[in-house]
Amino acid sequence: MSEPVLRLEHEGARARVVLARPEVRNAFNAELIARLGEAFMALGTDPAVRVIVLQGDGKTFCGGADVHWMRDSLDLGEAENVRDAEAMSDMFRTIDRCPKPVIASVHGAALGGGAGLCAVADAVVAEETAVFGFTETKLGIIPAVISPFVLAKIGVSHARRLFLTGERFAASRAAAIGLVHEVVPAGARDAAVDAIARELESAGPAAVAAAKALLPAVRAATYDQTRALTARAIAKARTSDEGQEGLRAFLERRSTSWTAR
Repeated sequence: MSEPVLRLEHEGARARVVLARPEVRNAFNAELIARLGEAFMALGTDPAVRVIVLQGDGKTFCGGADVHWMRDSLDLGEAENVRDAEAMSDMFRTIDRCPKPVIASVHGAALGGGAGLCAVADAVVAEETAVFGFTETKLGIIPAVISPFVLAKIGVSHARRLFLTGERFAASRAAAIGLVHEVVPAGARDAAVDAIARELESAGPAAVAAAKALLPAVRAATYDQTRALTARAIAKARTSDEGQEGLRAFLERRSTSWTAR
């Protein structure tokens, strides 16, 4: 029986999704892509889950695509390669649009699709020794599938250089371009992730999901469209049970049900 490529752990209201292919630097293959999509789809609808932490087992976060998987792609036709790429795109989209907040905890390296996972996370904590890169051009291919998510995260200017050169870069630069939010010393990653998770757990769960959904909707709309969209969104939030409780708790200087647990 083959070893699982993904491990799910639960700690109270937190779920931990662990890439579990350390022998190949947690590289992507078809099975890992499928399991990731399934995991985030299920966790996104689990009412017991408030925060999802994504991390890698072993010495690295995610080294990109598995060399054996890439070798197999040499024997596939264009149509089969399209299906493989669409499955990967669907996985990134599922994580990107997951209603639960996602924290990526990065160590070692996040290369190619591994950097793509950082792009679809809501918060990214990286050890200062971690290395990043959109390294596809070094292999004669391109970072096509991850490009919509990476461009939304770091913008076209940084992508114009980093997509073309395929160069590797430090965590400090990843933070400077917006791919990473916090850079911490080795050994401090768990504490930094915990601090972000506690902030998220002190916020209204429905409000967090609504705020996350608002971002792509506003980004894709014109101003005239956003005027109506945002007005409806805040009105819905204010009149919801959670919004009513949160505002009343603030005015009455008491804890809410989600922070009093």
